[in-house]
Amino acid sequence: MRNLTTKIPWLPFALLDYAAMRNPLLRIACVVIVLVTGAFSQEVIPLYPGTPPGSSAETYPEKQYFSKVWNTEVVSNVTKPSLTVFKPSAELKNGTAVVICPGGGFMALSIASEGTEVAQYLVKRGVTAFVLKYRLAHTGEDATQEFVTAVADREKFHQTVSAVVPLAIDDGLAAVKYVRQHASEFGVSPDRVGIMGFSAGGAVTAGVAFKYSPEGRPAFVAPIYPGGESFKDATVPADAPPIFMVVASDDQFGLAPAAVGLYMKWLTAKKSAELHIYAKGGHGFGARPHGLPTDHWIDRFAEWMEMEGWLKK
Repeated sequence: MRNLTTKIPWLPFALLDYAAMRNPLLRIACVVIVLVTGAFSQEVIPLYPGTPPGSSAETYPEKQYFSKVWNTEVVSNVTKPSLTVFKPSAELKNGTAVVICPGGGFMALSIASEGTEVAQYLVKRGVTAFVLKYRLAHTGEDATQEFVTAVADREKFHQTVSAVVPLAIDDGLAAVKYVRQHASEFGVSPDRVGIMGFSAGGAVTAGVAFKYSPEGRPAFVAPIYPGGESFKDATVPADAPPIFMVVASDDQFGLAPAAVGLYMKWLTAKKSAELHIYAKGGHGFGARPHGLPTDHWIDRFAEWMEMEGWLKK
């Protein structure tokens, strides 16, 4: 039996019963509320049964809020990693699963634009998606503003996140292993579990691509504008999975060369690799439209998955 909790939006429907019986329009409204809240309910699975390995018990709470700095919903102060499950309909389900790692400089998670919205796109194509909340550095009131301040001083930024990076990669490894071990419960194949990530989440994905164990081998990896060069001196595994990458030449953090270097590692090792480099797009374009060719990278990803056979039943 999995150790899990389920987030279920709740409304005091019992208090509305009498009024709804007397008012047909209110009765219809209640039905709509039930359907809408049910549609947004998702199974949330703790990745570890207790305190995560390598961490001490923390008392500060996880926080989710709308960031004006990044103009999107974010999550900060993750100390208890979890997987949020997005399931396709029985008619669409094809047996493939993807762990999605949002980015945010290891200080926050861009949970919507690089998490749930990507999951919703994949679910429509029959893929079971798992949005991973991996461990982050401890931040205060607004993690995104702290990130802007910290990243302006690379040494300070490194001091802020260096301790949590290997823990986040461990969470990525544990997530793939967990989904593989419980594949039958989700109606997916253990040999069709991949991982993708954005920016810092791309660094987590790259870390998984190099460090997986046999029982946690991902079927494919997709680092999207992956951050950092922690994989610069890493060796491509003998059974390395196919890799798909996306980056923009004008990435403000200068991540294009690192993506090219990762691509060349796979190419030199004679492993399947695909890299898309866009002239414009900057950093953090996620799955949202910006009026640029990068708007369609996710369609290229779906085409690649189709070519590799991951979208076939």
